[in-house]
Amino acid sequence: MICLFTVCTLLVACGGPAGKQVYPEDLAGKKALLKEKRQEVKELQDLVAQLEGEIEELSPATEKARRLVTSTKVSRQDFSHFVEIQGSVQADDLIAATSEVGGRIIQLNVKEGQFVKKGQLVAKLDLEQLNKQIAEIEKSLELANTVYERQKRLWDQNIGSEIQYLEAKNGKERLEKSLETLRFQLEKANVYSPASGIVEMVITQSGEITAPGAPIFQILNTSQLKVVASVPETYLTAVNMGERITIKFPALATEQTAKVNLIGRQIDPANRTFAVEAAINNANGVIKPNLLAIVLIKDYAADNEVVVPIETVQQEVSGKDYVYIKGSDQDGDFAKKVYVDMGRSYQGNVVIKNGLEGGEELILEGARGLVENDLIRVQNIQKEANNG
Repeated sequence: MICLFTVCTLLVACGGPAGKQVYPEDLAGKKALLKEKRQEVKELQDLVAQLEGEIEELSPATEKARRLVTSTKVSRQDFSHFVEIQGSVQADDLIAATSEVGGRIIQLNVKEGQFVKKGQLVAKLDLEQLNKQIAEIEKSLELANTVYERQKRLWDQNIGSEIQYLEAKNGKERLEKSLETLRFQLEKANVYSPASGIVEMVITQSGEITAPGAPIFQILNTSQLKVVASVPETYLTAVNMGERITIKFPALATEQTAKVNLIGRQIDPANRTFAVEAAINNANGVIKPNLLAIVLIKDYAADNEVVVPIETVQQEVSGKDYVYIKGSDQDGDFAKKVYVDMGRSYQGNVVIKNGLEGGEELILEGARGLVENDLIRVQNIQKEANNG
């Protein structure tokens, strides 16, 4: 609008003397007039450009074009770097359910993947042979009781020999003990779960014969789990017994801290790693064996470092890294380029070794489109960089 208004004004001012301007009728006159006006237009355009520059220089700083940016105060803080190692969840307690006596399994109350409680009836054995033995002994015991009672009555009347009385008594008591033993063994026909957990594998099916002490199935105790990771040998000094580490479970979108309770005593020559184990909490039973786990091991830590978002660091074609901070002069705020040396980075933050001291106003949003000394307007100033 300023340019158009200025051109119009100058055209009126340069229109010539008062009165009607003579307009040529012939071709030569028209060409001469066109050349003259073109020269006037060029002179006016040069004058407009000159006036615009002078106006820009004389205008207040607030009227000049400014880039909208956001900034934050650069702070010093403690910085930690973690290495992420892939591990897996393993069960530390695999228990076999067995029978104390041998026999054919006539009833199996579990299947793989089923949860069982400690003391739950899980199987029954066919001990028909024991039942027959018990019946035989019970018959023998009836006769032994009769013989004993008669010998006792005779002995009480001082009739017969003492040895006959003692033999009858011993025979009765021996059969009673045998009957007690067989009945105790008969109780072993019922197999109960030795622990609570998940049935991992059924080894002996219903209808098959099992031997005393032979596993019928295996129980995985999922209340006691651990995370096992193979850590590269370069981090051998970064892991200590009893140290608390962070473990993430990507599939569950959860994490927890655990204490290192085992560090391998040797390096695996195949992959140059050592084992690290940590017991984890599985009170709700959500974590399953063989679940993927990410173990975070701290391999670097420093105090009072200048830390900024890594996305604010830019790079020149020459390879030099730099950031923009807010500068101020008589024209107001402007973008100031500062060359920096970067250190360790982690989770979007980077340590600045040289270039920043802390306390500067670091430009965040809008920094990518800036040129050094561009005038800026800060929309909002956060309290400090990298609160997280």
